[in-house]
Amino acid sequence: VSAPFIHRPVATSLLAFAVLLFGVMGYLRLPVSPLPQVDFPTIQVTTQLPGANPDTIASLVTASLERQFGQIPSLTSMSSQSSFGLSQITLQFDLDRDIDAAAQDVQAAINAAASTLPRNLPYPPVYAKVNPADTPILTLTLRSETATLRDLSDRADTLIAPQLSQVTGVGRVSVQGGVRPAVRIQADLGRLAANRIGMEDLRLAIAAANIAGAKGSLDGRRQSYTLDANDQILRASQYNDIIVTWRNGAPVALRDVAQVVDGLENSRVGGWHNGEQTVVLDVLRQPGANIINTVELVKKELPQIQRALPAGMSLEIVNDRTVTIRASIFEVQLTLVIAAALVVLVVLMFLRSWRATI
Repeated sequence: VSAPFIHRPVATSLLAFAVLLFGVMGYLRLPVSPLPQVDFPTIQVTTQLPGANPDTIASLVTASLERQFGQIPSLTSMSSQSSFGLSQITLQFDLDRDIDAAAQDVQAAINAAASTLPRNLPYPPVYAKVNPADTPILTLTLRSETATLRDLSDRADTLIAPQLSQVTGVGRVSVQGGVRPAVRIQADLGRLAANRIGMEDLRLAIAAANIAGAKGSLDGRRQSYTLDANDQILRASQYNDIIVTWRNGAPVALRDVAQVVDGLENSRVGGWHNGEQTVVLDVLRQPGANIINTVELVKKELPQIQRALPAGMSLEIVNDRTVTIRASIFEVQLTLVIAAALVVLVVLMFLRSWRATI
C-alpha cells in the first residue's frame, strides 16, 4: 500500500498539502455554538394568577398541571418555577417525538386540568415551543444616575433594541425590567358600599368608556366617507368624569368612589445590577448564526449607540456567553497542537530523520 507513495514523493507531498488545505478550510468554516443545532422537542407552559404568592401558585396551579403533564407519553423531563403571580412549566420530550403532536397532547392535558385550576384565572394557561439553545448570547444593562426608569425604558424600546436587531446574526432583542405607563384605579370599598355599587358595575362602566369600534360611514352618490374617532382614555384625569351609575337622580362619577392615578403597568417587575435599578437587554441570535461573529458585530455597534444616548446614560455588557466558548475553542486548539506535535515526535522516533519525518 505504501509503495506508490514512496516511489512518487512529489505526488505524495501534493496530496498531503491538499489534505492539509482542505482541513484548514473546513476548520475555518466550522459553526461555533455552545449547543448543537438540534431542535429539542421542548414546550413551555405559562400561567398567570395576579396577586397570588409563590406557595399558592405552586399548590393551586403548578401542581394541578404537573399531574396531567406527567401522563403524556415520551416525556423525558419536566421542570417548573412558581413565582409571584406566575407559573412556568418546561416539558422536554424524546428527540424522535414530533413537536406538533406533543403540543396537541399538552393542550389536551391543559383542558383536562381546567376543572382543578382556580376559577379566577385571567385567561387559560398558554404554551409555546421553545429551544434550550435559544438563550441570550449577550446581556446588556442601560442605567443612569439622573434619568428616570421610564426614560431608560423608552430609550431601550425605541433606540437600542431596533438598532441591535439590524445587526447581522441577531434574531431578537428582549427588553426586561422596564416600566410602561398605565392608569391605575384604586377603588374605595367604603364609598362603593355606600352607593350600593359592586366591583362588576365599576368594571363595566370603565370598559364602556373605552370602546374602540367602527363608527360607521357616510355614503353619497359619488363618494363614501368613513367615520373615525378614538374613544380610548389615556390619562387619569379623563377617567374622573366617567359616570358609574345614578343615585337619587344624581350621577355618581368615578372620582366619587375611586382614586385614579397615573402609574405603572406592573410595579413589581424590575431589573437590578449591583443593587442599582436598570433596564436589561438580552440579545438572541438567529438559528445557525456564528455566535462569536455575532457578538463581535454587536460590540462594534455599541459605541455608536452610546453616542446617540443622552448624557448620563450608559450601556454596559454584564454577561457574554462567548467567554466560555472562546475558552473551549482555545482548549480544542491546544489539544490539536499537542496531538500534532506528538504525531511528529512518534514518526521521528521511528524514522530517525527530520527530513523523512517532514
